[in-house]
Amino acid sequence: MDAFKLMKELKTNYEQEVYYLPKEAGLSLIESTTQDDSRISAKCRDAKVEDLWSLTSFFGYSAQTFVLAVNLLDRFLAMMRVRHTHTSDRQDPQNLSCVSLSCLHMAAKVTEEECNLTPTDELIRIGQCRFTVSDLGRMEKIIAEKLDFKSRAVTALTFLHLYHQIAQSHCTERTETLSLDKLEAQLKACLCRISFSKAKPSVLALSLLRQDIEAVCSEDLLEITCHIQRHLKDSLSGFGHVCPTTPPECIKPNHRRLQWVVSRRTAQNLHSYRMSLNYPPSQRAAGREREVRDKHTHKVKGYFIFFSSGKCDVRGRSCPFFKFVTGIFHKSHST
Repeated sequence: MDAFKLMKELKTNYEQEVYYLPKEAGLSLIESTTQDDSRISAKCRDAKVEDLWSLTSFFGYSAQTFVLAVNLLDRFLAMMRVRHTHTSDRQDPQNLSCVSLSCLHMAAKVTEEECNLTPTDELIRIGQCRFTVSDLGRMEKIIAEKLDFKSRAVTALTFLHLYHQIAQSHCTERTETLSLDKLEAQLKACLCRISFSKAKPSVLALSLLRQDIEAVCSEDLLEITCHIQRHLKDSLSGFGHVCPTTPPECIKPNHRRLQWVVSRRTAQNLHSYRMSLNYPPSQRAAGREREVRDKHTHKVKGYFIFFSSGKCDVRGRSCPFFKFVTGIFHKSHST
């Protein structure tokens, strides 16, 4: 696609993004809610978005699925008052779990290939939720009706991809200075904080691009971002406010492991199952290493389970999340 068509598409998406923004008053109400309140707080919302990030990576879904799911979640939470479910003497955010998982499933059905969709019952099981498939289906209908959701939405990822294409088409030096994967990872980290949901998607995306360009000190790319700002004129009026407030954790986002909380009885059953497995004999050179590893890991149905104080981390052997994190953030974690 040539530069003229890209700029035209950018303008069209900017005109449409207003229809997919969460209500600012609703987001402000969530931010002002305390942990003792029966309504959903910002901390609870952020934790659920981080869980969605983990589930998205676990099932191999795209960044587009995650960003759309967060967009649906924020728009619904800003419109409706989702409350905690009280069980015994604690607050259990099962209502929020149902809403967030429904948003993820709705987003996946729009953005993912049908053959790659996770079955609903498996989605609930892996997410460790205590509602049924029919509950999830009813919640999806409620969300779709309230948000008038029919197809894809204009999100920050939409603008991020357009900005990246425009930058690549105008750049005279064909260098790999701008990594789209890195920009997507930074966007995911930003969306895990509700404060960034109050920014316009076009502004947030350009802020991330500008910050990455300033880090690589490319004058050509910096001129391109200025050209985009001039093209949109007053469209990016909040650009200067968002860019300086981007925290360091969004520039080098931390990865989250998908955690399953199991009871001691379940852990003992898993341990007994592991003891009944017949492992093939290891080579002499790797024998000692295998003995050390077997003391701490238990292989069950293709997953490695690490036990620690009643909790365990379940990590799929072919889970793309860990390859993704290792490839992008190895350098930042080693420094």
